[in-house]
Amino acid sequence: MTTSVFTSIPESEWTASNSLAFAIRDRHPVSPGHSLVIPKRVVATWFDATRDEQLALLELVDQVKLALDAQRPRPDGYNVGFNAGEAAGQTVMHLHVHVIPRFAGDMDDPRGGIRGVIPGKQKYAALSPLPNRTDKPCATLRSFVHGDDMPSSTPSARRCWSTSCRRF
Repeated sequence: MTTSVFTSIPESEWTASNSLAFAIRDRHPVSPGHSLVIPKRVVATWFDATRDEQLALLELVDQVKLALDAQRPRPDGYNVGFNAGEAAGQTVMHLHVHVIPRFAGDMDDPRGGIRGVIPGKQKYAALSPLPNRTDKPCATLRSFVHGDDMPSSTPSARRCWSTSCRRF
């Protein structure tokens, strides 16, 4: 049997499962609740999975989202996706679908979403400036961001921490 870092995760850590897949919380989350949905069979990418495995993964994406929606703070949106191949950034060669909760104010201008995987391509040229948001700038991150856990991988995350979140 082929193994991966995911196959050694005990069922007691699974947050959801079905006959072909399981979900866990990401051990290196980019936001509170960041989860991974993984097929039980080790396959490298979405395109290597059977149709039944793909459907089982999507079923668990829905279950994970419903569970996250029931928590507080409730996410304001989601990014859902996977990396397929090293050129796309895949580092664990066992398919896993990221379910990343997003919160109003967690970055300055989230428009373009997943397009941000290619620096300089996230923003559409025709977009007007985002209105100034003051409703919840980083407030939902207070339970996640504590000193060493500061999201520092992007300039906007560092700016958010330094200007808004540090009061928490």
